[in-house]
Amino acid sequence: MSVLSVDTVSRWYGNVVAVNDVTMTIGPGITGLLGPNGAGKSTLIGMLAGFLAPSAGTVTLDGGAVWKNPEVYRTIGLVPEREAAYDFLTGWQFVLANAELHGLADPGAAAKRALATVEMEFAQSRRVGEYSKGMKQRVKMASALVHDPSVLLLDEPFNGMDPRQRLHLMDLLRQMGAEGRTVLFSSHILEEVEQLAQQIEVMVAGRHAASGDYREIRRLMTDRPHQYVLRSSDDRGLASALIADGSTAGVQLVDGVLSVEAVSFLRFTELLPRVARDAGIRLYEVSPTDESLESVFSYLVKS
Repeated sequence: MSVLSVDTVSRWYGNVVAVNDVTMTIGPGITGLLGPNGAGKSTLIGMLAGFLAPSAGTVTLDGGAVWKNPEVYRTIGLVPEREAAYDFLTGWQFVLANAELHGLADPGAAAKRALATVEMEFAQSRRVGEYSKGMKQRVKMASALVHDPSVLLLDEPFNGMDPRQRLHLMDLLRQMGAEGRTVLFSSHILEEVEQLAQQIEVMVAGRHAASGDYREIRRLMTDRPHQYVLRSSDDRGLASALIADGSTAGVQLVDGVLSVEAVSFLRFTELLPRVARDAGIRLYEVSPTDESLESVFSYLVKS
């Protein structure tokens, strides 16, 4: 049962601020670190793993500083996003080398167990350079698990995996979370986090935008204003009906394009078909125009 604590942490590179005044606590179970590309997720994971020094603030593991503390690597397993493997080694040699570096009593048995855990025994004699991206992700995972760590830090672990590999890794992470391990994984894909994480930490542009149970974060996302473009059999009549209902923040009909800002996603999905039906109008198209993660996260920052 290990706890990572981040206290008013910042990290900058010259004039570029990668992580800005972040405070969070990551405890046992599965935590999803969610944010668009460039949000500062990898930099934060680098500091949690002790590979980057905070420019300000502190990162601790069970009360002890992480930076310049080699002992933490007995507890932490890391899967970095970048390709952090020696292509000339076989999968077996790569995982075995990590087991030996940890000074394990039986490194061979540990390497065998870790490769079996990620279902990579079939390719353990092949060179890592011959692996697909998904296979490289799995052998990196085996390397991170070889010393049976209580903390796992995974940076975009599902990149390059096929559907079967993704499902297997999800099951593995769920099992580890249920065992009481502290698992943090980053992703810019909302659905990955939704399927796995009990706790979510949202990063945007280096800032800590939101924190909490997935359902709470999801509610913030669905309750934010949404922009839509509509096409119907009578755009002018539909615009008048929506304005009369008063449940939308704004309705515009400009150059034949009907744009609507809905205050609540759930309310709007119920309102629109009812209003169209009552007015005898056919709906041909309902297209969201601001469904990117960046727009969602920007709203969370302002909330």
